[in-house]
Amino acid sequence: MPASPTPATTVLTTRGLLLDMDGTLVNSDAVVERWWRRWAVEHGLDPDEALKVVHGRQGHATMAVLLPDRPVEQNLADNRVMLAQETADTDGVIPVPGAPAFLASLAGLPHALVTSADETLATTRMKAAALPLPALRVTAESVTSSKPHPEGFLQGAAALGLAPADCVAFEDSEAGITAARAAGMRVVGIGPRALPHAPTAHVEDLTHVRVEALPDGGGIRLHLTA
Repeated sequence: MPASPTPATTVLTTRGLLLDMDGTLVNSDAVVERWWRRWAVEHGLDPDEALKVVHGRQGHATMAVLLPDRPVEQNLADNRVMLAQETADTDGVIPVPGAPAFLASLAGLPHALVTSADETLATTRMKAAALPLPALRVTAESVTSSKPHPEGFLQGAAALGLAPADCVAFEDSEAGITAARAAGMRVVGIGPRALPHAPTAHVEDLTHVRVEALPDGGGIRLHLTA
């Protein structure tokens, strides 16, 4: 019997990591789908089509894509309601496979959370998934423009004191990958949503990522197994 093929491994060296939350560290799809399907039906939209654009963006930015002629103020008001609903609902929120060990391996290494969730929702979901919240965070309150705009990732790099090119972003969505690339970063795509958008490297989940701290503060080496 022929030997099984050896999995392909990609190695990236960087100085800091910028981590999306939903779909990257936390699987919150159950909650997102519940509330966005309901919202789509209430507004006469196809929920399956709506779900194609919700991931990665702030809620009001998703609403602007789905209902482009609606006033911004109405989207912002709906978004406040949506945030309250999603924050109160943690049923089905679980860690992405490998997330606990991955975050543990980053202790003492430069990394930050860059999420479209607000601070309360980010704290709630990370707690529900039993994951430690990174000390450095860029949340919805921190930016004026949602992903796919690069502002969040640029802020994350600045918080780490690094040039964008010296950071690697971890993302699961088209909006997030577009934002990280626009910021001038390499991107590790996580899960099936990321694969069609040609990230720098792609893994099924975080069990396929090994983090190596280089000696004398020389940075971080990522071993990514397809």
